[in-house]
Amino acid sequence: MSSSSLARLAALSAVVVLAGACGSSSNTDAASASSTTAAASTTAAASGDTVAEPAADPAVAPETVAGALPKPVVKIPETLPTELVITDLAPGAGDPAKAGDTVTVHYVGVRSVDGTEFDNSYDRGQPFPVVLGQGGVIQGWDDGLVGAQAGGQRQLDIPAALAYGDQDKGDIIKAGDALTFVIDVVSVVPGVDPADAPQGDVKPAVGTTKVAIEDLKTGDGAALAEGDNAVVHLVAYRGDTGKSINSTWESGQSQTIPIDAAQTLPGLVEGLVGMKIGGRRQITIPFVDAFGDEGNEGLGLPAKTDLVLIVDLLATA
Repeated sequence: MSSSSLARLAALSAVVVLAGACGSSSNTDAASASSTTAAASTTAAASGDTVAEPAADPAVAPETVAGALPKPVVKIPETLPTELVITDLAPGAGDPAKAGDTVTVHYVGVRSVDGTEFDNSYDRGQPFPVVLGQGGVIQGWDDGLVGAQAGGQRQLDIPAALAYGDQDKGDIIKAGDALTFVIDVVSVVPGVDPADAPQGDVKPAVGTTKVAIEDLKTGDGAALAEGDNAVVHLVAYRGDTGKSINSTWESGQSQTIPIDAAQTLPGLVEGLVGMKIGGRRQITIPFVDAFGDEGNEGLGLPAKTDLVLIVDLLATA
């Protein structure tokens, strides 16, 4: 495969998080599995394992990133928190988030003591999905995002006991540090029942020459366009046998996929554009627009094998 294909492979692996090909599906472990991918960086950011360069000033300067929300200023608390402090900076709308829901967010994280930034998602332009109540992020996030609503902005001032306790994380977070986050809630998606996942195998697809789509259920929401981020559940199949090789439904962790061929496999982008929220679509992708000549051994996809995906579009982020 070309270097550009490898980059797209890494991007798909990062956002889809299919077992083997993409490392651990655990938010805490994914950074060590692949610190070079965008999703691994995002995962590490929420877990504190990978940190950005510190901000020059204790107040994080606002910055607008193409395709993302403006990066907010973080106002550190006057006194260090000894318990979780939740402050809603802007109202949201819709159902409040609860355990089992997927909350997709942008965030800035700083040390509460001096405002030194250790990471943010705005610079990456890629929002971060969290399934509440599964322990995949620090407890301050698991507790602090309960009740959040789509479109809202929330500040979390988190004591060390609900962050990383008496241990360093990366080069910036020190043992005993309280952490402050400003979080923009992009979407709140209700938890899913694995029993609602697509069942059985699909018809084999061998020698596909172009991306083929079939709407198994037409959604009633907005249609996806290039530049959006799609929040999805999906099942992946071998094209040659039609056998299922992995599913995000098993973990309940939805995935956020950029609708951008520079970041995601072009066949997947082509197959998702125009899909409506609430729909389910089968996308058959020729191997040249998927994992190429090499296939993907970790995913269980042999060389020169077409890829079939059944995608449920839950929201845009």
